[in-house]
Amino acid sequence: MKAEANLPRLLEGFFSERLMHQRQASPHTIASYRDTFSLLLRFLQERTNKLPSTLSLQDLDAPVVGAFLEHIEKGRGNSPRTRNTRLAAVHAFFGYAALYEPGVSALVQRVLAIPSKRFEHKPIAFLTQEEIQALVAAPDATTWLGRRDRTLLLLTAQTGLRVSELIGLCCQDVVLGRGAHVRCLGKGRKARCTPLREDAVTALSAWLDERRGQPADPLFPNRGGGPLSCDSIEHLVGKYATSARQCCPSLEKKHITPHVLRHSAAMALLQHGIDRAVIALWLGHESVETTQIYLHADMTMKARALAKTSNVNVPPGRYHPDDELLAFLKSL
Repeated sequence: MKAEANLPRLLEGFFSERLMHQRQASPHTIASYRDTFSLLLRFLQERTNKLPSTLSLQDLDAPVVGAFLEHIEKGRGNSPRTRNTRLAAVHAFFGYAALYEPGVSALVQRVLAIPSKRFEHKPIAFLTQEEIQALVAAPDATTWLGRRDRTLLLLTAQTGLRVSELIGLCCQDVVLGRGAHVRCLGKGRKARCTPLREDAVTALSAWLDERRGQPADPLFPNRGGGPLSCDSIEHLVGKYATSARQCCPSLEKKHITPHVLRHSAAMALLQHGIDRAVIALWLGHESVETTQIYLHADMTMKARALAKTSNVNVPPGRYHPDDELLAFLKSL
């Protein structure tokens, strides 16, 4: 009888050896994979009444993984995109397990054969310039928190930084004066510099004077002086969006998140005629093709393109081929 592959040992090796040592994965990747397997192990525990430390790899066969993915969508109400993210983590682990447990190769192949789920790609949401101004004006500038949040919102809407990049900003990452810019470390550990407009330079200069932090201190600290969390930034954006709706009715139908501000920065560049390659560099995209989504989102640009076309004065009617061979081909 074949010995069962030890799941805890494989998981420990996957995180400590493969992710941290060999791949040197980012903390965000490790946290995402960690959350996936925490959810999966709890799901298995409820399904099998076994403690996670006593599970074997054979407990994780394809039907179980499929049931877990179903639970992610229907039980937890997550989107297909989140389901695919969880599946990618499971696939990465089973690819690792195949190297160290060749005796379960058939099980591994069945799990790796589970496909990602296709889903509808909706047009991206973004804010107009007037809506951004209403959002940035929402924080109370008479308080320390209000001044911090107003500067954060202005910087995000102009630079399009990701939430993780905002959290990682230190005071020394802001370079003022001639050629003012902000430095950040993006996905794939790619460093990039994003230029700043005059209004952002003024706001950041005033904030740094008030912040009085050391070079390595967080640019936007919480009340305790540490960096803000993703949830904190998500919360403050939602809070000020609620306030901004009172003076900007067009925001009523928009669900505003930090990533919507990133999209808004990209759309502003595109509407001002900036090339897609430059926008990809600005946002830190891996490929220029990623910026294609912004071309589909702006109806104003599509309307301008339509206005440049001319009407074709062709009388209505059905096409009839004037040749026997063409008629034959048409009949096929």
